[in-house]
Amino acid sequence: MNRFFLLLLMVLFSGCDKSDLKPDLITMQVADHYQDCTGVGPMKCLLVKINDAPNWTYHYAGIEGFAYEEGFEYKLTVKREKIKNPPADGSSIRYTLVNVIEKIKP
Repeated sequence: MNRFFLLLLMVLFSGCDKSDLKPDLITMQVADHYQDCTGVGPMKCLLVKINDAPNWTYHYAGIEGFAYEEGFEYKLTVKREKIKNPPADGSSIRYTLVNVIEKIKP
C-alpha cells in the first residue's frame, strides 16, 4: 500500500507544470555606482531597474557575462531564469547577459 501511494505521488508530481522554470528576457538598467547593502553580510549591490520600473532596486546576484564598470550607466537585455535546485545561500534566479544595448557616461 505504501509503495502504491509513493508511486502515485511521484506520477502526480512528475506531471506538474514546470513553466516557471522557463527563462524570460528582460530589459535591465544598471546605475553608474554600487550601493551598500546587506545580504548574508555587508556587501555592495548594483542598483537596477527592470523593464522600465520607476524605482531603483538592489541587485544582489551577479549577471553572468557582464563586466560592470563603475561610472557608466547601462541598458541591458538579460535572460532571467529560475534555478531548479538553488544553493541555500544563493539566489534562486540566474541572470545572464544577452546584449549591451547602451553604455553611457552620465
